[in-house]
Amino acid sequence: MSDRISVAKTYKLYIGGKFPRSESGRVYPVNDTKGKFLANAAHASRKDVRDAVVAARKAFGGWSAATAYNRGQVLYRVAEMLEGRREQFVSEVAASEGVAAKKAQSLVDTAIDRWVWYAGWTDKIATVLGAANPVAGPYFSFTVPEPTGVVGVLAPQQSSLLGLVSVLAPVLATGSTAVVVSSADRPLPAITLSEVLATSDLPGGVANILTGRASELGSWLASHGDVNALDPTGAEPSARAGLAREAANTVKRVLTVPDAEPDWTDTPDISRLRRYLEAKTVWHPLGV
Repeated sequence: MSDRISVAKTYKLYIGGKFPRSESGRVYPVNDTKGKFLANAAHASRKDVRDAVVAARKAFGGWSAATAYNRGQVLYRVAEMLEGRREQFVSEVAASEGVAAKKAQSLVDTAIDRWVWYAGWTDKIATVLGAANPVAGPYFSFTVPEPTGVVGVLAPQQSSLLGLVSVLAPVLATGSTAVVVSSADRPLPAITLSEVLATSDLPGGVANILTGRASELGSWLASHGDVNALDPTGAEPSARAGLAREAANTVKRVLTVPDAEPDWTDTPDISRLRRYLEAKTVWHPLGV
């Protein structure tokens, strides 16, 4: 029997395509549902939130200007890499959520399928939500959807991977960039997802994943002047009104979400895509 002491893993944040330590130096232990120690995770700070928003804003221009086809190909590549690390995700989801291996396999498979589903919408959503408007005059009038910008996402606290994918993938599919605060007690699938994103074709800064407490980091995201929209899914229901007030000071869009986490295995629709798009109407004179 080996008397070797195993090395406890301490995971970092994912900001701008890199893995920095938290500026605060804080970490916290991550346990499974039975209390067994799994790893240490970085506890992000206000400075880390600001750095992540800067990275997301810097990446927004390139990502939003990429063709819809290109965005779809990049996101599909992420799905390929999720598939390649399927067994690791199954292990982490089982440990994080306390579900049986078969249930964890089903959740991971659904998460991968969900990512592919949103990847497929990248070059279709403009057709569904855009329009050629009838006008009384010698003009063409078009309405086209455009990405809203930088989106702050407080990821679901219970569904560590499927819920995370269900809130992150629509942001990226529309051409927006994201700053995500993962589930505090179940962050390992989010950390592994960040490793997948870092080694995929996704440009650095398009998705930034922070570990820590939504109750602490949410207000920094909500009040940040360079965040354009906020998804408060992972915040306590009692805290959402306060987040909305803070967000109102910088006139950002705040998603309306149910108090309880939805059943993420339900078939999605395009409502989350619609929330991260702004309608832009263009008038063009006929014959010019």
